[in-house]
Amino acid sequence: MSGGEEAGREPGALTAPTLSDVARAAGVSLATADRVLNRRPGVRLATVEKVEAAMAALRFERHPGAAALARRARFRVAALLPRGGNPFMQTLRSELERAARRPAARALDLDIAEVDTFDPASLAAEIGRAAEARDAVLAVGLDHPAVAEAIDAAGARGVPVVTLVSDVPGAARAHYVGIDNRAAGRVAAALAGRFSGLAPGSLAVLLGARALRDHHDRLDGFQEVLAARFPHLTLATVMEGQDDPALTQEVVRRFLRRAAPPTAIYSAGAGNAGLVAALAEFDLRPLVIAHELTSETRPLIESGAIDALIVQDPGHEARSALRAVSAALTGTRLDEAQERIRIEILLKDNLP
Repeated sequence: MSGGEEAGREPGALTAPTLSDVARAAGVSLATADRVLNRRPGVRLATVEKVEAAMAALRFERHPGAAALARRARFRVAALLPRGGNPFMQTLRSELERAARRPAARALDLDIAEVDTFDPASLAAEIGRAAEARDAVLAVGLDHPAVAEAIDAAGARGVPVVTLVSDVPGAARAHYVGIDNRAAGRVAAALAGRFSGLAPGSLAVLLGARALRDHHDRLDGFQEVLAARFPHLTLATVMEGQDDPALTQEVVRRFLRRAAPPTAIYSAGAGNAGLVAALAEFDLRPLVIAHELTSETRPLIESGAIDALIVQDPGHEARSALRAVSAALTGTRLDEAQERIRIEILLKDNLP
Protein backbone atom coordinates (compact mmCIF):
# COMPACT_ATOMS: atom_id res chain seq x y z
CA MET A 1 0.00 0.00 0.00
CA SER A 2 1.33 3.44 -0.91
CA GLY A 3 1.08 6.65 1.06
CA GLY A 4 1.99 7.23 4.70
CA GLU A 5 1.09 3.71 5.97
CA GLU A 6 3.57 2.33 8.50
CA ALA A 7 3.64 -1.38 9.15
CA GLY A 8 3.96 -2.67 12.71
CA ARG A 9 3.16 0.53 14.55
CA GLU A 10 2.64 -0.10 18.23
CA PRO A 11 -0.73 1.03 19.68
CA GLY A 12 -0.42 4.32 21.48
CA ALA A 13 3.02 5.11 20.06
CA LEU A 14 3.70 8.79 19.47
CA THR A 15 4.14 8.67 15.69
CA ALA A 16 2.86 10.70 12.77
CA PRO A 17 -0.69 9.89 11.60
CA THR A 18 -0.87 7.16 8.98
CA LEU A 19 -3.13 6.71 6.00
CA SER A 20 -5.15 4.23 8.06
CA ASP A 21 -5.83 7.02 10.56
CA VAL A 22 -7.00 9.25 7.71
CA ALA A 23 -9.28 6.51 6.35
CA ARG A 24 -10.87 5.96 9.77
CA ALA A 25 -11.39 9.68 10.33
CA ALA A 26 -13.00 10.09 6.91
CA GLY A 27 -15.10 6.93 7.22
CA VAL A 28 -13.72 5.38 4.04
CA SER A 29 -11.69 2.34 3.17
CA LEU A 30 -7.91 2.40 3.16
CA ALA A 31 -8.01 1.76 -0.61
CA THR A 32 -10.21 4.83 -1.15
CA ALA A 33 -7.94 7.00 0.98
CA ASP A 34 -4.99 5.74 -1.06
CA ARG A 35 -6.78 6.68 -4.30
CA VAL A 36 -7.37 10.21 -3.06
CA LEU A 37 -3.80 10.56 -1.80
CA ASN A 38 -2.35 9.53 -5.13
CA ARG A 39 -4.92 11.45 -7.21
CA ARG A 40 -6.24 8.39 -8.98
CA PRO A 41 -9.66 8.57 -10.68
CA GLY A 42 -12.85 6.80 -9.62
CA VAL A 43 -13.58 8.66 -6.35
CA ARG A 44 -16.59 10.94 -5.99
CA LEU A 45 -15.87 14.62 -5.31
CA ALA A 46 -17.68 14.52 -1.96
CA THR A 47 -15.50 11.61 -0.86
CA VAL A 48 -12.34 13.35 -2.03
CA GLU A 49 -13.29 16.38 0.04
CA LYS A 50 -13.91 14.22 3.14
CA VAL A 51 -10.54 12.51 2.82
CA GLU A 52 -8.70 15.78 2.20
CA ALA A 53 -10.46 17.33 5.22
CA ALA A 54 -9.32 14.40 7.37
CA MET A 55 -5.74 14.79 6.11
CA ALA A 56 -5.80 18.47 7.04
CA ALA A 57 -7.34 17.85 10.46
CA LEU A 58 -4.80 15.14 11.30
CA ARG A 59 -1.93 17.09 9.71
CA PHE A 60 -1.15 14.01 7.68
CA GLU A 61 1.93 14.20 5.44
CA ARG A 62 2.77 11.43 3.07
CA HIS A 63 6.21 9.93 3.47
CA PRO A 64 8.58 11.40 0.85
CA GLY A 65 8.44 9.15 -2.17
CA ALA A 66 6.38 6.49 -0.36
CA ALA A 67 3.98 5.84 -3.23
CA ALA A 68 6.79 5.52 -5.74
CA LEU A 69 8.90 3.33 -3.48
CA ALA A 70 5.97 1.06 -2.74
CA ARG A 71 5.50 0.46 -6.45
CA ARG A 72 9.28 0.29 -6.97
CA ALA A 73 8.77 3.06 -9.50
CA ARG A 74 11.58 4.87 -11.23
CA PHE A 75 11.23 8.29 -12.77
CA ARG A 76 12.99 9.44 -15.93
CA VAL A 77 14.32 12.98 -15.57
CA ALA A 78 15.86 15.14 -18.30
CA ALA A 79 18.30 17.89 -17.31
CA LEU A 80 18.83 20.56 -19.99
CA LEU A 81 22.05 22.51 -19.44
CA PRO A 82 23.68 25.18 -21.64
CA ARG A 83 25.84 24.00 -24.49
CA GLY A 84 29.34 25.46 -24.56
CA GLY A 85 32.30 25.93 -22.26
CA ASN A 86 30.72 27.75 -19.30
CA PRO A 87 32.88 26.40 -16.44
CA PHE A 88 30.17 26.85 -13.80
CA MET A 89 27.71 24.83 -15.88
CA GLN A 90 30.32 22.13 -16.39
CA THR A 91 30.76 21.92 -12.62
CA LEU A 92 26.98 21.88 -12.15
CA ARG A 93 26.74 18.96 -14.56
CA SER A 94 29.30 17.00 -12.54
CA GLU A 95 27.45 17.80 -9.32
CA LEU A 96 24.14 16.66 -10.82
CA GLU A 97 25.72 13.38 -11.85
CA ARG A 98 27.14 12.98 -8.34
CA ALA A 99 23.81 13.85 -6.70
CA ALA A 100 21.97 11.35 -8.91
CA ARG A 101 24.14 8.57 -7.46
CA ARG A 102 23.15 9.40 -3.88
CA PRO A 103 20.66 7.11 -2.08
CA ALA A 104 18.18 9.99 -1.83
CA ALA A 105 17.88 10.04 -5.64
CA ARG A 106 17.66 6.27 -6.13
CA ALA A 107 14.23 6.54 -7.79
CA LEU A 108 15.48 9.02 -10.43
CA ASP A 109 17.08 8.11 -13.74
CA LEU A 110 18.84 11.31 -14.81
CA ASP A 111 19.71 12.05 -18.43
CA ILE A 112 21.72 15.25 -18.99
CA ALA A 113 21.69 16.99 -22.38
CA GLU A 114 23.41 20.18 -23.52
CA VAL A 115 21.18 22.58 -25.44
CA ASP A 116 21.25 26.12 -26.81
CA THR A 117 19.81 28.11 -23.91
CA PHE A 118 20.37 31.44 -25.72
CA ASP A 119 17.88 30.52 -28.50
CA PRO A 120 14.31 30.59 -27.17
CA ALA A 121 12.82 28.56 -30.02
CA SER A 122 15.47 25.87 -29.66
CA LEU A 123 15.17 25.71 -25.87
CA ALA A 124 11.36 25.58 -26.04
CA ALA A 125 11.55 22.71 -28.53
CA GLU A 126 14.00 20.81 -26.32
CA ILE A 127 11.73 21.21 -23.29
CA GLY A 128 8.81 19.94 -25.37
CA ARG A 129 10.73 16.89 -26.58
CA ALA A 130 11.97 16.14 -23.07
CA ALA A 131 8.44 16.38 -21.67
CA GLU A 132 7.24 13.83 -24.22
CA ALA A 133 9.91 11.30 -23.30
CA ARG A 134 10.52 11.91 -19.57
CA ASP A 135 8.58 12.16 -16.33
CA ALA A 136 10.15 15.49 -15.29
CA VAL A 137 12.46 18.15 -16.71
CA LEU A 138 15.24 20.24 -15.16
CA ALA A 139 16.15 23.26 -17.28
CA VAL A 140 18.28 26.38 -17.10
CA GLY A 141 15.61 28.87 -18.06
CA LEU A 142 15.43 31.65 -20.63
CA ASP A 143 12.80 34.27 -19.83
CA HIS A 144 10.90 34.23 -23.13
CA PRO A 145 7.23 33.59 -24.02
CA ALA A 146 8.09 30.54 -26.14
CA VAL A 147 9.99 28.94 -23.27
CA ALA A 148 7.19 29.78 -20.82
CA GLU A 149 4.66 28.18 -23.17
CA ALA A 150 6.75 25.01 -23.39
CA ILE A 151 6.96 24.81 -19.59
CA ASP A 152 3.21 25.41 -19.28
CA ALA A 153 2.49 22.69 -21.84
CA ALA A 154 4.72 20.23 -19.99
CA GLY A 155 2.96 20.99 -16.71
CA ALA A 156 -0.45 20.58 -18.35
CA ARG A 157 0.45 17.05 -19.39
CA GLY A 158 1.62 16.22 -15.87
CA VAL A 159 5.36 16.62 -16.44
CA PRO A 160 6.82 19.00 -13.82
CA VAL A 161 9.56 21.39 -14.89
CA VAL A 162 12.07 22.67 -12.34
CA THR A 163 14.10 25.70 -13.41
CA LEU A 164 17.73 25.78 -12.37
CA VAL A 165 20.08 28.79 -11.94
CA SER A 166 17.97 30.98 -14.26
CA ASP A 167 14.20 31.17 -13.75
CA VAL A 168 11.14 31.61 -15.97
CA PRO A 169 8.93 33.20 -13.30
CA GLY A 170 5.83 33.68 -15.45
CA ALA A 171 5.64 30.00 -16.31
CA ALA A 172 3.95 27.15 -14.44
CA ARG A 173 7.26 25.65 -13.33
CA ALA A 174 7.12 23.42 -10.27
CA HIS A 175 10.03 25.09 -8.49
CA TYR A 176 13.02 27.36 -9.05
CA VAL A 177 16.41 26.34 -7.66
CA GLY A 178 19.06 29.04 -7.44
CA ILE A 179 20.18 32.17 -5.67
CA ASP A 180 18.25 35.40 -5.40
CA ASN A 181 19.87 37.00 -8.44
CA ARG A 182 18.51 40.47 -7.79
CA ALA A 183 20.21 40.31 -4.39
CA ALA A 184 23.42 39.18 -6.08
CA GLY A 185 23.33 42.26 -8.30
CA ARG A 186 22.77 44.47 -5.27
CA VAL A 187 25.81 42.91 -3.60
CA ALA A 188 27.89 43.56 -6.72
CA ALA A 189 26.86 47.23 -6.76
CA ALA A 190 27.62 47.61 -3.05
CA LEU A 191 31.10 46.17 -3.59
CA ALA A 192 31.71 48.34 -6.68
CA GLY A 193 30.54 51.48 -4.91
CA ARG A 194 32.56 50.91 -1.74
CA PHE A 195 35.76 49.91 -3.57
CA SER A 196 35.55 52.76 -6.10
CA GLY A 197 35.65 55.54 -3.54
CA LEU A 198 33.91 58.93 -3.64
CA ALA A 199 35.30 60.30 -6.91
CA PRO A 200 32.91 60.41 -9.91
CA GLY A 201 33.37 57.52 -12.29
CA SER A 202 31.70 55.22 -14.79
CA LEU A 203 30.85 51.53 -14.56
CA ALA A 204 30.25 48.84 -17.18
CA VAL A 205 28.17 45.69 -16.89
CA LEU A 206 28.82 42.52 -18.85
CA LEU A 207 25.99 39.99 -19.21
CA GLY A 208 25.67 36.69 -20.99
CA ALA A 209 22.30 37.89 -22.28
CA ARG A 210 19.48 40.05 -20.97
CA ALA A 211 17.02 37.26 -21.76
CA LEU A 212 18.69 35.03 -19.16
CA ARG A 213 16.55 35.78 -16.14
CA ASP A 214 19.43 35.43 -13.70
CA HIS A 215 21.48 38.00 -15.63
CA HIS A 216 18.46 40.29 -16.08
CA ASP A 217 17.76 40.23 -12.34
CA ARG A 218 21.41 40.82 -11.48
CA LEU A 219 21.41 43.91 -13.69
CA ASP A 220 18.21 45.20 -12.08
CA GLY A 221 19.63 44.76 -8.58
CA PHE A 222 22.89 46.40 -9.60
CA GLN A 223 21.17 49.45 -11.07
CA GLU A 224 18.86 49.75 -8.07
CA VAL A 225 21.70 50.06 -5.55
CA LEU A 226 23.83 52.20 -7.85
CA ALA A 227 21.06 54.80 -8.18
CA ALA A 228 20.12 54.77 -4.51
CA ARG A 229 23.52 54.73 -2.84
CA PHE A 230 26.22 55.71 -5.33
CA PRO A 231 24.84 58.50 -7.57
CA HIS A 232 28.38 59.70 -8.33
CA LEU A 233 28.91 56.51 -10.35
CA THR A 234 27.23 56.27 -13.75
CA LEU A 235 26.46 53.14 -15.77
CA ALA A 236 28.22 53.67 -19.11
CA THR A 237 27.16 50.50 -20.92
CA VAL A 238 25.61 47.05 -20.67
CA MET A 239 27.32 44.49 -22.91
CA GLU A 240 26.27 40.94 -23.85
CA GLY A 241 28.87 38.26 -24.53
CA GLN A 242 26.74 35.07 -24.41
CA ASP A 243 29.12 33.63 -21.79
CA ASP A 244 31.65 33.01 -24.56
CA PRO A 245 35.26 34.22 -23.95
CA ALA A 246 35.97 35.07 -27.59
CA LEU A 247 32.74 36.99 -28.10
CA THR A 248 33.15 38.67 -24.71
CA GLN A 249 36.65 39.83 -25.63
CA GLU A 250 35.34 41.35 -28.85
CA VAL A 251 32.37 43.21 -27.29
CA VAL A 252 34.56 44.59 -24.49
CA ARG A 253 37.21 45.59 -27.03
CA ARG A 254 34.59 47.51 -29.06
CA PHE A 255 33.40 49.33 -25.94
CA LEU A 256 36.92 50.32 -24.87
CA ARG A 257 37.69 51.73 -28.31
CA ARG A 258 34.86 54.27 -28.10
CA ALA A 259 34.55 55.07 -24.39
CA ALA A 260 36.60 56.37 -21.50
CA PRO A 261 38.10 53.64 -19.30
CA PRO A 262 35.55 52.51 -16.69
CA THR A 263 36.21 52.71 -12.98
CA ALA A 264 34.76 49.23 -12.48
CA ILE A 265 33.26 46.37 -14.46
CA TYR A 266 30.62 43.97 -13.17
CA SER A 267 30.65 40.66 -15.04
CA ALA A 268 27.32 38.96 -14.29
CA GLY A 269 28.02 35.84 -16.36
CA ALA A 270 30.84 33.73 -17.72
CA GLY A 271 33.48 34.45 -20.37
CA ASN A 272 35.71 36.29 -17.90
CA ALA A 273 38.93 35.19 -19.57
CA GLY A 274 37.82 37.21 -22.60
CA LEU A 275 37.06 40.24 -20.43
CA VAL A 276 40.51 40.15 -18.81
CA ALA A 277 42.20 39.68 -22.18
CA ALA A 278 40.46 42.75 -23.61
CA LEU A 279 41.46 44.86 -20.62
CA ALA A 280 45.07 43.71 -21.03
CA GLU A 281 45.06 44.84 -24.68
CA PHE A 282 44.35 48.40 -23.49
CA ASP A 283 46.63 48.11 -20.46
CA LEU A 284 43.69 48.82 -18.14
CA ARG A 285 43.15 47.59 -14.60
CA PRO A 286 39.70 48.66 -13.38
CA LEU A 287 37.96 47.07 -10.43
CA VAL A 288 36.41 43.79 -11.65
CA ILE A 289 33.64 41.94 -9.86
CA ALA A 290 32.53 38.62 -11.32
CA HIS A 291 30.58 35.45 -10.49
CA GLU A 292 31.46 31.89 -9.47
CA LEU A 293 34.72 30.23 -8.46
CA THR A 294 35.66 28.04 -11.42
CA SER A 295 38.69 26.79 -13.30
CA GLU A 296 38.43 30.03 -15.32
CA THR A 297 38.03 32.53 -12.48
CA ARG A 298 40.34 31.05 -9.83
CA PRO A 299 43.60 31.98 -11.61
CA LEU A 300 42.14 35.39 -12.46
CA ILE A 301 41.33 36.28 -8.86
CA GLU A 302 44.64 34.80 -7.67
CA SER A 303 46.53 37.01 -10.13
CA GLY A 304 44.53 40.10 -9.19
CA ALA A 305 42.80 40.44 -12.56
CA ILE A 306 39.47 39.91 -10.74
CA ASP A 307 38.95 41.60 -7.37
CA ALA A 308 35.91 39.80 -5.98
CA LEU A 309 33.64 36.88 -6.80
CA ILE A 310 29.98 36.41 -5.91
CA VAL A 311 29.48 32.66 -5.67
CA GLN A 312 26.87 29.96 -5.16
CA ASP A 313 27.38 26.30 -4.25
CA PRO A 314 26.78 24.10 -7.31
CA GLY A 315 26.75 20.97 -5.16
CA HIS A 316 23.94 22.31 -2.98
CA GLU A 317 22.15 23.47 -6.12
CA ALA A 318 22.35 20.03 -7.75
CA ARG A 319 21.10 18.21 -4.66
CA SER A 320 18.31 20.75 -4.19
CA ALA A 321 17.28 20.40 -7.83
CA LEU A 322 16.86 16.65 -7.54
CA ARG A 323 14.95 17.04 -4.27
CA ALA A 324 12.65 19.54 -5.99
CA VAL A 325 12.06 17.13 -8.87
CA SER A 326 11.38 14.26 -6.48
CA ALA A 327 8.93 16.38 -4.49
CA ALA A 328 7.09 17.44 -7.64
CA LEU A 329 6.81 13.83 -8.82
CA THR A 330 5.68 12.37 -5.50
CA GLY A 331 3.57 15.23 -4.20
CA THR A 332 5.71 15.86 -1.13
CA ARG A 333 6.77 19.12 0.45
CA LEU A 334 10.15 20.76 0.33
CA ASP A 335 11.90 22.29 3.31
CA GLU A 336 12.34 25.80 1.93
CA ALA A 337 15.03 26.64 4.47
CA GLN A 338 17.08 23.63 3.35
CA GLU A 339 16.69 24.53 -0.32
CA ARG A 340 17.71 28.19 -0.01
CA ILE A 341 20.90 28.71 -2.01
CA ARG A 342 23.22 31.15 -0.26
CA ILE A 343 25.22 33.97 -1.79
CA GLU A 344 28.86 34.24 -0.71
CA ILE A 345 31.60 36.77 -1.43
CA LEU A 346 35.14 35.58 -2.14
CA LEU A 347 38.28 37.67 -2.27
CA LYS A 348 41.80 36.51 -2.96
CA ASP A 349 42.28 36.39 0.81
CA ASN A 350 39.52 33.86 1.59
CA LEU A 351 39.63 31.49 -1.37
CA PRO A 352 38.82 27.90 -0.34
